[in-house]
Amino acid sequence: MKQIIIFLFAFSNFANAQQPLAITTDKTTSLIFPFPIKYVDRGTKDILVQPIKENDNILLVKAASRQFAETNLSVVTADGNVYTFTVNYSPAPAELSFHLPPNKKTSIATYANSIIDNKPRRLLKVEKYNVIAKLTGIYIKDGVIFYQLEICNHSPLDYDIELLQFVIRDKKQTKRTAIQENELTPLYIAGNKKQVKAYNYSVIVVALDKFTIPDAKLLGIRIMEKKGGRHFNLKIYNGHILKASLLPDLH
Repeated sequence: MKQIIIFLFAFSNFANAQQPLAITTDKTTSLIFPFPIKYVDRGTKDILVQPIKENDNILLVKAASRQFAETNLSVVTADGNVYTFTVNYSPAPAELSFHLPPNKKTSIATYANSIIDNKPRRLLKVEKYNVIAKLTGIYIKDGVIFYQLEICNHSPLDYDIELLQFVIRDKKQTKRTAIQENELTPLYIAGNKKQVKAYNYSVIVVALDKFTIPDAKLLGIRIMEKKGGRHFNLKIYNGHILKASLLPDLH
């Protein structure tokens, strides 16, 4: 079990900071997680743990002995999040029930990866040299907007992506005025954003903080080819964003 936990700690994308947990021999403490529990690791045998068969989100914890040395407890949930606790003995713990919140970054990653397989819709399409860049979906959840993109390579040459960029810019650009752009930093990117093989396709989902666009501006999605000329610029307006599909709660 310890080897499994070490592996998960090394490769999990997100992990919570250690939280203090006081337990006793005479009372049971309940840890209630936002997702089903997959793995549990006790630092020592001074901690007793019991999952609940009827509800796999709950872990019951109790002390096996009094005045044990400080130890730790690690719990891995189905969304890939790792919860770690610093555990100490207390004859009368102040709290016996803990509702653990979901890790926002983990939730964003879970949503983004699940959207990859969503049925595509053709909202926008740009084609150049037998490569097609499409915006196939816009989704929103808890202040985060997810943009589903699809790059279809119908050419015999691999398409290597050098740049995937989201910018807010002016609708009208003239040669006499400087271009005003505001680059947006993605919260998370799911999918293959490096290369689209010949005669193949790739779906990419980009998560951004929620925003709307001023009337005189638009959202530009730039996709540029490395050492090539097959570049794309998708133009998204407020009307597209306001029609975003609401994602359901994670279970």
